[in-house]
Amino acid sequence: MLQWFKKLFQQQTLPPDPMKYLIVGLGNIGSDYEHTRHNIGFDVVDYIAKDANVSWKQETHGDMTEFKFKGRTIVLLKPTTFMNLSGKAVRYWMEKLKIQPDNLMVVLDDLNLDLGKLRLRNKGSDGGHNGLKDIEAKLGHNQYTRLRMGIGNNFYKGQQVNFVLGKWKPDEQEKVEIMIEKAAKAVKNFTTIGLKLTMDELNR
Repeated sequence: MLQWFKKLFQQQTLPPDPMKYLIVGLGNIGSDYEHTRHNIGFDVVDYIAKDANVSWKQETHGDMTEFKFKGRTIVLLKPTTFMNLSGKAVRYWMEKLKIQPDNLMVVLDDLNLDLGKLRLRNKGSDGGHNGLKDIEAKLGHNQYTRLRMGIGNNFYKGQQVNFVLGKWKPDEQEKVEIMIEKAAKAVKNFTTIGLKLTMDELNR
């Protein structure tokens, strides 16, 4: 029994692993939301998981998987708390996995960016995005990396919700696929060459 307590204490006091990263794709669960504009964060981490040949598992507050890449452990998370409560899942798994804030990246849709455009930042406002609002509220800060995916704003006044929760149009598919591939590359670069060089490459 004494050995068990010692082992438990050691586990609880282990420092964060600087080689472990948490990549969170934002979206809503359920077939009605699959491959909608608002769920492009899910699509990005799905693409990464497929490329790494790993399977998803249902865990507390989210579907998760992980894989090794160039000596790093990359943990992928799709919160099952729905978009507006994304912070609940993010905080839980950051604490559970002892993820340091610099090793967190959130991937999300952005109405303020043209379709196909990507923007990587290490901090900033929520920009009106409910997922980011809840993450900031739950973490108590906005000092974490976010990869914004441009979905455009081609909708009439009062139709924002329908647009965001709508499916991609056929003539948008090619741009979306290219954007997802670029995002997947940016995620891996973030874990290896770091944020600044990844930002330089992406912005170039």
